[in-house]
Amino acid sequence: MSELNVKVGLIGKFDMLKFKNMAKTREKAIQAAPADEISGVFPVNEKARALHPDFLELTIDSIIARNNAKTFVLKRADGKPLPYFRAGQYISLKLPIDGSLVTRSYSLCSSPKEALSGTYAITVRANPGGFVADRLLSEKKQGDTVIASGPQGFFYYEDLRDAKQVIGLAGGSGITPFLSMARAICDGIEDFTLTLLYGSRTEEDILFRGELDEIARVCPKFKVVHVLSDEEKEGFEQGFITAELIRKYAPEGEAYSVFLCGPEAMYRFLKPEIAELGLPERLFRRKLIDVTKTPWACEGYPKDLEEGASFEITVKQGPQTWTIPASADEPVLVALERAGIKAPSRCRAGECGWCRSRLIEGTVFIPPENEMRRWADVHYGYIHPCCSFPTSDLVLEIPGEFY
Repeated sequence: MSELNVKVGLIGKFDMLKFKNMAKTREKAIQAAPADEISGVFPVNEKARALHPDFLELTIDSIIARNNAKTFVLKRADGKPLPYFRAGQYISLKLPIDGSLVTRSYSLCSSPKEALSGTYAITVRANPGGFVADRLLSEKKQGDTVIASGPQGFFYYEDLRDAKQVIGLAGGSGITPFLSMARAICDGIEDFTLTLLYGSRTEEDILFRGELDEIARVCPKFKVVHVLSDEEKEGFEQGFITAELIRKYAPEGEAYSVFLCGPEAMYRFLKPEIAELGLPERLFRRKLIDVTKTPWACEGYPKDLEEGASFEITVKQGPQTWTIPASADEPVLVALERAGIKAPSRCRAGECGWCRSRLIEGTVFIPPENEMRRWADVHYGYIHPCCSFPTSDLVLEIPGEFY
């Protein structure tokens, strides 16, 4: 092999020498700088804290009763402006219940424009047998305060990725992020056309019917189609949302995106229907579903594991250690909260990574639709307790809570 003959001119030699001495020059500058603490207010840091606060203390300004649900209008307790958000995002409430601190995420159903005037709105629907929703509906009153995260999540329109025509598929309380989008379109904040197929059991069960119909009346870029599964009525589609129904309302000859938000059963039903549409992956968006209540029915669940099996989790958090019981039927996060351990969490669906923890020993099952970990986390043994079901005894190291 012939030798590589490279000629370096005088200027090039000076550049190489400068590069070689760079570390020494940098260290000299550091040592020459004063050791005094940096003081003063930096506008960029202030703006970052305003838009992405560690937490918000919110006061319930008013409560609007709806059929089987309530809308809570929230203001900041300290009177400061609320962080702006993207239509479709959520906030995560941290609630003390029966000696435990639990989190629940609720999509903002108000327009981002309302955040500028100091209010958020979330809607909570009754969930018989649930741990949080019914307590919120029965116990929270005007003037009470709640602790919440800032706006979170990725279920929003992005013009660099999504088509200008969007078909929204909603079921039950999954209407809330779409209501925020419709309001944002009407306010001129978002610029896309939304055709919403909203599934309900009966006409009486439709949440926000008046608001949705009024927005559709005054805003040409928004249309709502009500789909009733248990009733046949004139002016409504009847049955379930299918690929055929989507095609009926999709624009002819134009690209369109499909956004989906609803209960677990709706996701399961629509998965093959949406696949039938043949959309490119980037044109299908779904708000991550809450973690399944029937992990044993999921693909990949250990076949030899008995339903309801019990395990122990050794939990390490800083200098503290606990040993707590856990069920194979519930996510690790639920076991932590039941034991009164202050574990960080927000989305409860595996997406945000806020609860990211190190699994030192043991095995867990993660439903495929909630597996959102980075490759490095999978490789080095980190899990998201919110969507990880124990399949053996565990030793788990969790981070401290931020608020």
